[in-house]
Amino acid sequence: MSDPRFQFDVRLDAFKGLACIGLAATLWSVVYETYLDTSNPLLTHLPHPLSNTHYFANKANFLNVYFIKKAWGWTTAAFFLLWITSPPSIRTRERVLKWVVQTGMWLIFTAWFFGPAIFERLIAASGGECVLALPTGDTMSVPIELCLTRSQLSPASHPELFVTSSGFAPSMDWRAIPRLRRGHDVSGHIFLLTMSILSLTDQLRYSFRLTRREGLHAVAITANVILILIWVFATATTCLYFHTPLEKITGFLLGSACFAITLLPEVEAAEKQRKAERSRLMKQS
Repeated sequence: MSDPRFQFDVRLDAFKGLACIGLAATLWSVVYETYLDTSNPLLTHLPHPLSNTHYFANKANFLNVYFIKKAWGWTTAAFFLLWITSPPSIRTRERVLKWVVQTGMWLIFTAWFFGPAIFERLIAASGGECVLALPTGDTMSVPIELCLTRSQLSPASHPELFVTSSGFAPSMDWRAIPRLRRGHDVSGHIFLLTMSILSLTDQLRYSFRLTRREGLHAVAITANVILILIWVFATATTCLYFHTPLEKITGFLLGSACFAITLLPEVEAAEKQRKAERSRLMKQS
């Protein structure tokens, strides 16, 4: 039976709340100049200017290393804990299919899409440059294909790239992978955190409709709520310290759009139900 206290759509509330928090943190980063342009090849390999005074401006902070970089793994674990402990009435296949589609979205945008991921293709298409950070702190442009294939470069494997006018070259055993810089670098963290928050909120909606939430399922609900709060805080810190405003906005919009795609079957079913109800009322009249 449904609990009338949870008839509102928590997904919409989560979306609006996240948008407000992200916008506020982004505006703060602009007004007080706290964000680092991570697509600038001259800055991206350097510590954040505020890293000594602002803990979360340091990329080595606990939240970034152990949570954000493993965000979809944590989100997946939280979802399956919730789903496995759910009563049979709400332990449906459709919920797992939503997770499968969202996982696919995460992979094609950030890892692989018939070759380079969509985000990498976007950087390249928007004027991105393949840059190799040298041991001296300098950077060197290399062919963009080396970034798209994630090739490991060294003087031994690619001697033609390390011939410079100054005659300097790293030692033969030095090696590194070049990265795409400049261009439009959509914030992958904001993209993934947005999709994770909306996904877990959507899954919790089934549990919130129950009149009784006890035992392991109550523990799972609490764990999911705590993880959502961690992701919200991580979104705020990312918006405060990293990426340009436009890169954060596009990360939020794309994360929201990928989540929205998983709702299309639900929207279609609701539309069919409305049409059937309308047809029934017309026959009665």
